[in-house]
Order: sequence, then C-alpha cells, then structure tokens
Amino acid sequence: MEDFYYDDEDVGLNDSYDYTTEHSVCDKEAVRSFGGVFLPVVYAVTLVVGLAGNALVVVVYASKLRLRTLTDMCILNLAISDLLLLFTLPFWAADAVHGWKLGVAACKLNSFLYGTNFSCGMLLLACVSVDRYRAVAQSPAGRPGSAPRVRTQWTLVCVLLWAVAGVLGLPELFFCTVKHSHHRMACTAVYPPGMGRSAKATLELMEVALRFLLPFLVMTVCYCSVWRILSRAAGVRRERKWRALRVLLAVVAVFLLTQLPYTLVKLIRAMDVIYILVTDCEVSKGLDRALQVTESLALVHACINPLLYAFMGSSFRGHVLKAAKHLGQRLGRHPRHAGAEPAVEMALRTPAEPQSQSGSDDQATSTFTI
Repeated sequence: MEDFYYDDEDVGLNDSYDYTTEHSVCDKEAVRSFGGVFLPVVYAVTLVVGLAGNALVVVVYASKLRLRTLTDMCILNLAISDLLLLFTLPFWAADAVHGWKLGVAACKLNSFLYGTNFSCGMLLLACVSVDRYRAVAQSPAGRPGSAPRVRTQWTLVCVLLWAVAGVLGLPELFFCTVKHSHHRMACTAVYPPGMGRSAKATLELMEVALRFLLPFLVMTVCYCSVWRILSRAAGVRRERKWRALRVLLAVVAVFLLTQLPYTLVKLIRAMDVIYILVTDCEVSKGLDRALQVTESLALVHACINPLLYAFMGSSFRGHVLKAAKHLGQRLGRHPRHAGAEPAVEMALRTPAEPQSQSGSDDQATSTFTI
C-alpha cells in the first residue's frame, strides 16, 4: 500500500511540519535546517538593500513641498509599505534559526504586518499603473480640478488601498499563534478544528487572486494601453519612445519573475489542501523548499521597487541631485552655481492639477519620466 502523506495545517512563513499518518512519518528536519541557513542570509541582504533604497525614497518625497501626482503619492506609500514589510524580516530570520520566543501577541502582530504590507505593495503597484495610463490617455487640455480636492482624492485612494490590504492581513491576525513544534516554538497559522479544508484553500486562493492576479491584470491592461499610445505618439524621437516602452516591459517582467513562482507554489499548496495531491515524502519536502525560496524571491521585489518606480523617474533623480548639490554647497565642496539640471527625456504630464505659476519645476509632471 502506498504511503500517504498530508499536512493538516498550513505551513507558516519559516516552518515546515512533518507529515504523519498511521502508515509513516515524513521527517522534515532537512527542510528546517535548509531554512535555518538560507532564510536568514536572504532576509539580511533584503533588509539592508531594501532599507537603503526605500528610506531614501521616503526622505526625498517627504521633503518635497507637495506631492505632484497620484503616482508620487503611491510611490511614497509603496516605500512606507516596503519598509514596514522589511522590519518584520529580522523576527522571521530569528524564528527560522531559534524558533519563536516573543509570545503570541508579537507573533500575531508580526504576521499581520507581513501580510498587510505584502498585499498593500501589490495593490499600490496596480494603482501606479492606472495613474500612468491616465497621465498618457487624458488630454492635456482636459479640465483640471482644484489642487486641494485632487490631493484629497489621492489620499482617499491610498487609504482605501491600505484598508483592503488590512482586510487581507486579518487571517494572519486571527489564526497565527505560537505552537510547540519539533522541540521548539513556532509562529504559524493554526486553524480551528471545525474549519474545513475547502475554507483553508479558499483563503489561499483569495490571497493569490488579490495579491497577484488582480494587480498583474491591471498592470498588463494599463501598460499595454500605454505601450499602444506611446508607439503611435508623434513628436517623440524613436529611441526615446522605445526606451520608455522598454521600461514598461521591465516593470512587468520584474513583477512576473519575482511574484509568479511564489504564486504557483501557493496554488499547488491550495490544491493539495483540497485534493491531497502530495503523497510522497520527497515531493513534500521539495514543495516546502520551493515555498521558502520563492517567498524569499517575492520579498526581493521590495528592494527593486525603488529602482523601478522612483530612481527611473527623472523628476525624482533631479530632486536627489538637487538635495546632494545643496548639501555639497553647505559643506563647501561645490560652488553654489555649479552643476546642471538633469535632462528630462520624456515626461508624461497629468492634467489632474493646474499648472503652477512658479515655473516648470512645479508642474504636475508624473514621476513616470524616462
């Protein structure tokens, strides 16, 4: 008779459980040992790189007198979300090595922050794509609204996205707890005994749909539309036009490369919960390792976001260069009038805000400038 392996509980972020039946036990010690080495290293690198990039984004945008577009607002919130997500990584790294030692309340809070900010980051990326499409598709001659009302609308959009992300993080808040497992304590999801397999799988599928499928579909539709509009645009040099289109392709490609593998593993796990597909111990251990690797890859997106959504924008680069020049002037390292403004090769100007009278620096130009 074939040995039958299954797991009656979802695997937590950094833990794996032995599959136990009356026939056999699948020992997952090798998986836990792999995670105890692999995860802390990846988390440490992700934390250092992500903190540097996202902190710079927050400082630059927070130092501006005003946020010029919805994209600016979303990028600022994206950096804050990524920072909150990164702050949970040291706790997960310690959990992978020593087990959870901070109690149930810290377990629930850390899990909630992780789930909420992971979801919020994906939703904000979708919002950025919508605003970029709007900036390209709307006619500059369109009638703008008043600046205070527009900024209020931007704030409401971001508040709504944070609220949706918070709802998506509620399962972690409700179900995550500290459980004794394999001679140590682990912070993981423990579902009520009366909760069926279909309900558990539904939660997994909802996460996949709202954290990956919805943002990916929105990004694909919006950026394909932007691609079509820019490819037909007149008055823009060919090399600059295709440089902008390559950036769009890079944004979608990076999203797919970092998020798709993790999503596929989540789908397999959801199907396994319903149909008990995994009946081999080695396959089970391979799936656990795949979950650890692909989730770490998904987290790397928090490091790449500043490069894709801020540093590629010439308005953002220009603000950084201005700040650096002003700092240099204060330190006496550069003459006051030295240095030239960075050239803007292509700007997608949104008509959502009336043009300022103070000059081109205050125009409502999207950060989607290549």
